[in-house]
Amino acid sequence: MPFQRVDLVVAGDEADSLCEALAAAGAVATEVCDAFEGTAGEEPLFAEPGASAAFWRRSRVRALFAADADVSTATRAALEACAIDTIAAASVARIDDADWVRRTQAQFTPLRVTDRLWIVPGSHAPPPAPAIAVLLDPGAAFGTGSHATTRLCLRWLEGSVRPGDCVLDYGCGSGILAIAALKLGAARAFAVDVDPLALDAARYNARRNGVALQVRDAQRPVDAVARLTVANILANPLRMLAPVLAAHTQPGGAIALAGILEDQAADVIAAYRPFADLAVAALDEGWVLLAGERR
Repeated sequence: MPFQRVDLVVAGDEADSLCEALAAAGAVATEVCDAFEGTAGEEPLFAEPGASAAFWRRSRVRALFAADADVSTATRAALEACAIDTIAAASVARIDDADWVRRTQAQFTPLRVTDRLWIVPGSHAPPPAPAIAVLLDPGAAFGTGSHATTRLCLRWLEGSVRPGDCVLDYGCGSGILAIAALKLGAARAFAVDVDPLALDAARYNARRNGVALQVRDAQRPVDAVARLTVANILANPLRMLAPVLAAHTQPGGAIALAGILEDQAADVIAAYRPFADLAVAALDEGWVLLAGERR
């Protein structure tokens, strides 16, 4: 099935809300796929005079729409909903399934997340043992390991997973976190998402890695109570999901949340206070990982 891919480069502090607005406008998947700084003396494309200094920390927001979607109207609605009137660049491309996979595989190279944990995309050869390699084809779902929020979660999992653990990855995308948990020694892992494309990608990647991943549709009851729950989504959905994620985490277990900018951390912590005492556990490129024990 073909898709339309929209790329928008915006100020870094606007990327989170824009992802949410694009999803509300009909995008089947969204991701903040990179961030970068403007260079000295550089003028942002299409920027108004006096643009905020925050604009110089830019993020590229990527969204996939169905082939027949009115992406112009959807994008305009999302930008208006976020009150964004300055963008550095924008593009729309039509891509087929096969083209999407090939381009994604070609774009990424093996990524060393920690001393022993690697993410190996496409047809690249995995590193030799004792390295732990997660073989990954994102397909039409997002989650390649290259974004700061995914790295934060992977590092947390490496330091937290114990043999025999049950792990829940809520908003699993490509399944990268749940698969990594199994390779790190978890006995069971559940990958949950609302997007059918993400569920397909997670199943495919689980087969590639030879792990028994439990893939679940978030729109149906999820039969999991985990010792470790990890969710790499966005701040607003994470706030709304607080009762759900708490219900699926055993008392004394741990919850880790990512997809949160530094200035959003306090609000997310407050949403989880009835269930867990979360705190900033790590920071990467302006994104935070919140983690704490479920009461």
